[in-house]
Amino acid sequence: MAHGAYSGLAARKLDLLLDPSYNLCREDMVWVLEYIKSKLASKDPSITKLSQARLIENFHYFTEIAMLLVHPGRGCDYETDRIRAWMNEATYGLRPGDP
Repeated sequence: MAHGAYSGLAARKLDLLLDPSYNLCREDMVWVLEYIKSKLASKDPSITKLSQARLIENFHYFTEIAMLLVHPGRGCDYETDRIRAWMNEATYGLRPGDP
C-alpha cells in the first residue's frame, strides 16, 4: 500500500475516533498511540512545524492515554469525552490538514 493511501486511511480512522458519536474502546487508544509513534519514527515533516511547547503538550496527552492503559483502575472513572479530548491533543499537528 502506498504511503499516501495509508495517510488517507489513517486520517479517516482518526476522524472516526474523534467523532463524539463513536464508542471508543481500548484498542482505539492503542491505535492512536501507535499512530503517534509511527509519525515520530518516520520523522514526519509535520513534526518540525510544531513548537517545542506544543510538542511537550502533545507528549503530555500521549502519556495520559498511555498511563490510563497501563493503570486502568486508578480509582478514576474516565469519561469517553475526556479520553477523546486527550487523543485530539496528543495528535494535534500530526493529522493531515492540521495547522
